Amino acid sequence: MTDQPFPDHRAAALALLTSHHRLSRKAGQFLGQLAVDPTPMSEAQADWLAKLLDRADLPPLAEGGAA
Repeated sequence: MTDQPFPDHRAAALALLTSHHRLSRKAGQFLGQLAVDPTPMSEAQADWLAKLLDRADLPPLAEGGAA
């Protein structure tokens, strides 16, 4: 995996879903929603996505990529 930040939340969610990192059912549902819903994330959603990316040792979301 590259160290480049993810360009948007869809790319980040798909990377998490296809990684070998263990996810809870709730996290999987959240990431599935992010992968298909173009609606901008709330601050709480962005925080949770950032935590999931960090735990999986994946790059963060690019600045301005929360949309």
